[in-house]
Amino acid sequence: MSCVTGEHPAGGNAKDWESAIRVGVLDCGEQENHETCKEYGIRYYPTFRYFKAFTKQFTTGENYQAGADRELQTVRQTMIDFLQNHSQEVRPPACPPLDPAGSSDITALFDKNSHHYTAIVLESNSSYIGREVTLDMIQYENIVVRRALNSDKALLEKLGVPSVPSCYLVQPNGSHGLINNLKPLRSFFSSYLKSLPGVRKKLLLPLQLPAQENKEESTETKVWREFDKSRLYMADLESGLHFLLRVELATHKTLEGAELKTFKDFVTISAKLFPGRQSVVKLLETLQEWLVSLPLDKIPYDAILDLVNNKMRISGIFLPKKVQWVGCQGSRAELRGYSCSLWKLFHTLTVQAALRPKALINTGLEDNPQMVLQVLRRYIQHFFGCRACAQHFEEMARESLDSVKTSDQAVLWLWEKHNVVNNRLAGDLTEDPKFPKVQWPTPDICPACHEEIKGLHSWNEEQVLQFLKSHYNSDNILLTYSESQTDPSDTEQGPAREGKDKILPRKPGGSRGNQGQAQGKAVDSGSEGLEQPAGNAGAVQGSGKGSAASGRLREARQAVSFLGIGFSNIDMSLCVILYVASSLFLMIMYFFFRMRSKRWKVKYYRSSV
Repeated sequence: MSCVTGEHPAGGNAKDWESAIRVGVLDCGEQENHETCKEYGIRYYPTFRYFKAFTKQFTTGENYQAGADRELQTVRQTMIDFLQNHSQEVRPPACPPLDPAGSSDITALFDKNSHHYTAIVLESNSSYIGREVTLDMIQYENIVVRRALNSDKALLEKLGVPSVPSCYLVQPNGSHGLINNLKPLRSFFSSYLKSLPGVRKKLLLPLQLPAQENKEESTETKVWREFDKSRLYMADLESGLHFLLRVELATHKTLEGAELKTFKDFVTISAKLFPGRQSVVKLLETLQEWLVSLPLDKIPYDAILDLVNNKMRISGIFLPKKVQWVGCQGSRAELRGYSCSLWKLFHTLTVQAALRPKALINTGLEDNPQMVLQVLRRYIQHFFGCRACAQHFEEMARESLDSVKTSDQAVLWLWEKHNVVNNRLAGDLTEDPKFPKVQWPTPDICPACHEEIKGLHSWNEEQVLQFLKSHYNSDNILLTYSESQTDPSDTEQGPAREGKDKILPRKPGGSRGNQGQAQGKAVDSGSEGLEQPAGNAGAVQGSGKGSAASGRLREARQAVSFLGIGFSNIDMSLCVILYVASSLFLMIMYFFFRMRSKRWKVKYYRSSV
């Protein structure tokens, strides 16, 4: 019996249980796992899929909710529930009985010689300690663990048990008694039992898993990219968009209803506000125009992916196809990354909305200072892989988002909530030790943001707002480490861009200015992580196994560019059909009049004769 999850430390916490249930960890944030995660329908993380023992046919497993808190205790208890609900016919032989023993079974053990110890954990019906200790000891010999419930008052009175949970021990010689001076915790019970004389670990052959490839250490985690924490890096923002559009969104085979509306609005604000390279902005604009032009209430994800990957060969659009973390790199591959880049992207969009108040005119999203935050809120609710993070963000928005009355207040609201998240996750398992979650901006990059009033720290929000508008301004973005444009049609952005590190805001005509290069410095970054579970995961890229109907719909609705005008494939097909129909009509009319002319000539000839 095994369990496949998004990356989670439960595997090590239940290591002694692997004879009965084995934990496998799959990081859906890794490129090579995208197809597998898509095949198994992994949409959020952590996701736990359980596979029954001796399963021969392909199955995607049983989906168990591990609790929004993602606590290890909740995960362990869910694993135990799955074991207990497993059918007895195919129950793993090494799985011990987990159901409570009766009073007669317990008393029958007393005053009889045996070859092993018997530990009896007495507990309430809702307690999992007895079952956890039972599983902790399955790899140890000369001891058996059973559990009994406190509902049997006569048994508790006979054993002299004053409170539960308690551990009662029956010696091999039949003597028995309550183990005193033990805290009523799983770890204390298990450690004591493992220390008994003659109790030792069984010599078992380890379960064999398929041999893993002997991967060389990833150069991406091995090579450290030096960066300046006072600057933004386009590589982080573009990598975030790549992960968002090609990985996180891929967990949804189709978009419809509220999800489709949210995605359309998110693409709209990104196309209008993202201060990116011209090729990336043009891709967002093309995607936005295509989504608006489609009179559909359901769109297959594969159609969106084809446009993002530029399958139609539209000139001048491009988005890097891999992550390249710079300011968002972590000390380990699973730390920071996407969650950090998502925070940076969100801050950038709110600041750009404040700096360019007319950017959203004629989109239906203007004239509401909360609009950008509301769109981001809906995006997190519908698409962000970490369900616990989405729930926490929704709670914060429900409490105070209505108080935002100006675009400047929107910028400060997101900054404040980011620090609330940092405070909550400080010291969490997801925290990168190299980048502790601190209140940001730190005094070294914004001394004016910090004040002291009567000996207590205080934020100068006016200075914080000024700092945020400067930090997330397009002038502060560096192109260092950004992937170069590979589309041959974008030749003017090749050599001409080398040595240029800054992006300027779009001019009214849509063009962008150029500025000189500024090299990043080798300093540490501040905390920039969106709430992030132990795995830096989301779910995965499409496997291409959509139905034929979805394929036809995708082919019918993909947009292409022709003389600067957007035409879909169905538009082009209609043109061809109309052309053929017109040609046939003209040919029919030609033959009709030709035959009529001949008949008229024959009739006229006879009458004259």
